[in-house]
Amino acid sequence: MKLFETNIPFPVLDFFRLKLNRTTSLSTANKKMVEACGIKNFFDCEDDLTSLKNIICSSDNFVKESDRTEYGDFQTNINLAIKISDYLNQNSCNPEIIIEPTCGKGNFIIACLNTFKQIEKILGVEIHKPYIWDTKFNILQYFIINPNLKKPEIEIKHFNVFDFDFRNISRDISNKEILIVGNPPWVTNSKLSVLNSSNIPIKSNIKNHNGIDAITGKGNFDIGEYITLKLIDTFHNSKGYFAFLLKNSVIKNIVYDQKQRNCRISDLKKLIIDSKKEFDVSVDASLFICKLNETPEFVCNEFDFYNADKSINQFGWIEYKFVSNIKAYKNCKDIDGCSPFEWRQGIKHDCSSIMELEKMNEYFVNGLYEKVNLEEGLVYGVLKSSDLKRAVIYQTRKYTIITQKKIGQDTSYIKNEYPKTFDYLYKNKTQFSLRKSSIYNNKPDYSIFGIGNYSFALYKIAISGMYKNYSFNLILPQKGKPIMLDDTCYFLGFDNLEYAVYTLILLNSETSQRFLQSITFAHAKRTFTKEILMRLDLFNLALQIPNKEIEEALNKLNKENNLNVKLHKWQDYINLIQPNIHKQLTLLEQIAIYKKDKIQTGKRRHKILKY
Repeated sequence: MKLFETNIPFPVLDFFRLKLNRTTSLSTANKKMVEACGIKNFFDCEDDLTSLKNIICSSDNFVKESDRTEYGDFQTNINLAIKISDYLNQNSCNPEIIIEPTCGKGNFIIACLNTFKQIEKILGVEIHKPYIWDTKFNILQYFIINPNLKKPEIEIKHFNVFDFDFRNISRDISNKEILIVGNPPWVTNSKLSVLNSSNIPIKSNIKNHNGIDAITGKGNFDIGEYITLKLIDTFHNSKGYFAFLLKNSVIKNIVYDQKQRNCRISDLKKLIIDSKKEFDVSVDASLFICKLNETPEFVCNEFDFYNADKSINQFGWIEYKFVSNIKAYKNCKDIDGCSPFEWRQGIKHDCSSIMELEKMNEYFVNGLYEKVNLEEGLVYGVLKSSDLKRAVIYQTRKYTIITQKKIGQDTSYIKNEYPKTFDYLYKNKTQFSLRKSSIYNNKPDYSIFGIGNYSFALYKIAISGMYKNYSFNLILPQKGKPIMLDDTCYFLGFDNLEYAVYTLILLNSETSQRFLQSITFAHAKRTFTKEILMRLDLFNLALQIPNKEIEEALNKLNKENNLNVKLHKWQDYINLIQPNIHKQLTLLEQIAIYKKDKIQTGKRRHKILKY
């Protein structure tokens, strides 16, 4: 038999049989529960009490637990929760108020009751109703086993955390030391939307991304990140601690956003846990801890949770630069500047079954395994992240149809100039209409994205945005046509082979590798982004690499790839990538002249007013 879709522990069942079997009044039952375990309004309504009384005479109440892992719901085991509470206690955390915004089955609450002796009040919030009962039953069982322990006031609220107003709580406990603790869902808002979950905030663009950033993925965010930011914003002026189990990528984002948010948090710590051991999942996750109501800090110290005596890394902000390894960064920060060339992302079409092709004899074959007869004019070789394995690439295994030369270009020309291609696209027009991204709204038929003059450069230097390696690739033309890259890749385009090769040598140098390792995060969804790559100052990088090393790298590249590139354009290349100091000085002079004129104008105006 089921009760509240959860199981009642046997000690709790025996307690109910003894204490509530003859209780008929809801208020009397709730009063007994406050005396027994401190939980206010244990039963929300008469129906709950009646349902309980109907079943307490039976022991057949086992319920198969639902699998909620697809919702990012990984319940913290009691042993880990106790270890976390003990760590906090050993590091001067002694809360009077406990707040757990996604309390699940209540293991963190039990661990806090077991560890902290000054607790006056506990608030737990949970959206999944069976977990509410799990938490209540677990707390009751704890006090049945430990009847002489002090019982704080406990409230377990059945609420969507995004709708719960924590501001009233923060005002009521302004003079108390608090601990906000928990393990919010490890899932993104877009994933929950696919699952039709109601447990997502109404406003998805939480970081106020504008324009294209918001509609091409940056509006997607981790639910745990949203909850963390909300709770820190609400309680950063309160005295106490914050401790959440979060994905490593979320912790990185929290520290990154701290520069702008300037919340009153300090002593930021990331304690790495073994997620496979603790949750049986392959997710990089850690315990994030910080002090509240402190002078803002922007650096996070990294530890091994199971051996937390010594810091293993430090990441965060150094002045206006965000880095993944502060110690390593200090040895190569001179090349942290601005790339002289603009990094671009590859093409995006979101219709791979139609737009991506393989060549078989005189035919192309699409992702539906259909033979396709096309003109060659709009068909280009294309590379994905998984294809970027060799230093020099001049052949592709896949092809793609490039319908536009710039974003928004009218595609009606295809019908007259490439009738076979048009017939193929028109036949599959329904597939294009199924694309969900709003970037295609009100755009010409068969539109693609991430396309421009730069896409047609004959020579490209490319890197995968998805993988953890630090290898750049030289992409050469295929049968006289430029090779395209998909949107998982980033690239620089060149019309000059020598300049492309020189850039490749600089980017693959040890100095460049060390720098990239110091500013990238291996657990990020994309190790490399345009923002990361644009920080590479090629001119300062070139100054740090001896000419002999450049020559040796060039000779090796020529030999291994049958190239014949010389260094005769090296100085021209250096001149090209060198910042234009003359223009900068001229601009500074203009600013100085402007300020001087403004001062003089102000003096003249003062004299006029005086007289």
